Amino acid sequence: MTEWFQGTLGYGFGWFAATLILILMIALPLMLAVAMIIYADRKIWAAMALRRGPNVVGPFGLLQSFADGLKVFLKETVIPSAANRGLFLLAPIITFTLALIGWAVIPFGPGMVLANINVGLLYILAVSSLSVYGVIIAGWASASKYPFYSALRAAAQMVSYEVSVGFVLIGVILWAGTFNLSGIIEAQRSHVWIINGFGFNPLLFPMSIIFFISALAETARAPFDLTEAESELVAGFQTEYSSMSFALFWLGEYGNVLLMCGLNAVLFWGGWLPPIDWAPLYAVPGIIWFFAKILIFFFIFSWVKATVPRFRYDQLMRLGWKIFLPISLLWVFLVSGYLLLTKEQCPADRRVLAAVTNEQQADRYMPSCRSGMLNLGRGAAGAIS
Repeated sequence: MTEWFQGTLGYGFGWFAATLILILMIALPLMLAVAMIIYADRKIWAAMALRRGPNVVGPFGLLQSFADGLKVFLKETVIPSAANRGLFLLAPIITFTLALIGWAVIPFGPGMVLANINVGLLYILAVSSLSVYGVIIAGWASASKYPFYSALRAAAQMVSYEVSVGFVLIGVILWAGTFNLSGIIEAQRSHVWIINGFGFNPLLFPMSIIFFISALAETARAPFDLTEAESELVAGFQTEYSSMSFALFWLGEYGNVLLMCGLNAVLFWGGWLPPIDWAPLYAVPGIIWFFAKILIFFFIFSWVKATVPRFRYDQLMRLGWKIFLPISLLWVFLVSGYLLLTKEQCPADRRVLAAVTNEQQADRYMPSCRSGMLNLGRGAAGAIS
């Protein structure tokens, strides 16, 4: 598509137009998906509490989220007199924007990615680290006691779990041999016999559990929603917000939840790949497999929120620093040691790697050698039929 626009509109403007269209093709469906998962979230909670949930606005209550959006859009934006006006309005914009830009490097299928950069995983880490600034700025700019406490909690919580997530991702990078998210997905093809996904590897499965729980903490979802603990902080950093500024926080939170669900699928469960490397399963488009995995993880997110009570703050800190950090650090040594003991180093003669044509041959070498395997067949045609 980019080439067509560049040929029609010129190189510079054509690239801009094509990129803008691709961004809208991701952002607009994402906003619609956020509206629908808010509805799904409420329905799941209701079912687990033996209630009916939203069921009035539209068929089966499907339009409830849109009615809520219209309601907050028509409300007045109230800014406290003591608040820092500029930062107060900037905070929800930061939260909402960062929830969107993370999707730029998420691959929805083979070649279906806005920016297929070699450091996609580092980009995601940077975006997720910045997301706490929206909460911190909102808490400080509100010039109110409870939002400020919430901001301090958010900062400590984010730092505590970012460290563990970093060590978890080191294990994934060591096994995949790349920071590119599409490359990480391809490295999971036939990873355990004919099963696609690092999560089926006994060494990496504990890391997938730690990553999932840390994702709950990163997105401030229950049982880690201490930044919004209504019994202690009223509504936390959102206490002084109303109208669309409040709605942007809401959209940003659910956008981040979807992003973390997508990352779980990409890093540990094969992304767009089917669960089994079997040719008939590749008849289903990769994007369908990817969305199905996101929905499964979102159901688990909702399930946890509906059933697990909120942690105390000391329990939250203990889990991050005294349990997850030592385990994830130990697992980095285990994974790297296993790879050194069982895999061959990259041969000096590049022709040896160029002669590798299937996953069985590739599995002999360290994951970092894959960049030299120019003839490694990774398409559906190489699947077991």
